[in-house]
Amino acid sequence: MCSGNFAKCLGITLLPLAIICVICNIMLFFPGGKVVEESSDITEEVFYFGGILGSGVLMIFPALVFLGLKNNDCCGCCGNESCGKRFAMFSSILFAAAGAVGAGYSVIVSCVAINHGPKCFTTTEQVNASYPFVDGNYLSNSTLWEECTGPGDIVTWHLTLFSILLITGLVQIGLCAFQVINGLIGTICGDCCGCCGSS
Repeated sequence: MCSGNFAKCLGITLLPLAIICVICNIMLFFPGGKVVEESSDITEEVFYFGGILGSGVLMIFPALVFLGLKNNDCCGCCGNESCGKRFAMFSSILFAAAGAVGAGYSVIVSCVAINHGPKCFTTTEQVNASYPFVDGNYLSNSTLWEECTGPGDIVTWHLTLFSILLITGLVQIGLCAFQVINGLIGTICGDCCGCCGSS
């Protein structure tokens, strides 16, 4: 498979993953699927925008670059037909690295949020939301979930959405790593399909 075609496949895959991350991060602003009266009742890590900025917006740019590599027509420089394609493949490495950094940020935020647990109302504190869990102790003991009385089924909501962000971020890092390798091959060997996609 040509390096340009492979990059296009990666771009097609990254776009929906970025959209999923943005949607998950937005949903986290509604803990337990409920609208809260004060922003202080929302888990702190939601405001780090790991899904919106890291795995979302920052991933859109590499995805669009990867999609455009196959149709890149910057052929010919210094008398070398494949020079334009090689430069395009090299630039894709930089965008892949930026995408991996963004996804890595989202993964770190998700890990911290999962370990920290959700901010919720408890049986002892019904007015202000607080963090009832310590160092991820609720992950191995589901009976502790009963300490959270709201909003909604906040523990499942928190755990599900941040887990989706975590897994999606790891997949994005893997895809960007593939493009780094693909970009290196395309830079060194050129696009096997030839200049401007012609064989």
